[in-house]
Formats: sequence, structure tokens, C-alpha cells
Amino acid sequence: MKKQLGRRAGAWGRARRAAARGDAGMTTSEYAMGTIAAAGFATILYKIVTSGSVSGALESVIGKALDAPF
Repeated sequence: MKKQLGRRAGAWGRARRAAARGDAGMTTSEYAMGTIAAAGFATILYKIVTSGSVSGALESVIGKALDAPF
């Protein structure tokens, strides 16, 4: 019984190592899609932060922080 369990565990470990080697990293197309998605997200975030209401709120927060008494 112990021998069989040891063989199963060894086979399982070999299978996991083989699967990990087979999926070593991203392909070029996956890098390209990730880069495009990051650029799109950065563009949307930039548009939000530079909008009038958000810009005014950030200026207000920074102004209050700079005028704080010590």
C-alpha cells in the first residue's frame, strides 16, 4: 500500500513539473495584448485625472495640505 502511494505521489510530481515546463511564459502576442491593455487603461486614467472636476479637487487637496499650520 505504501509503495503504491509513493509511486502515485512521484508520478503526480513528475506530471506537475512537466506541465510547469510546458507553460514557461507568455508568448509575444500575449505581451502585445497586455501592453495594449495597459496603454488603454493609462489613457482612460489620464483623461479622468485631467478632467475639470478631478483636477479642481486635487488642486484643492494640495492647496489645503500646503496651507496647513505647523
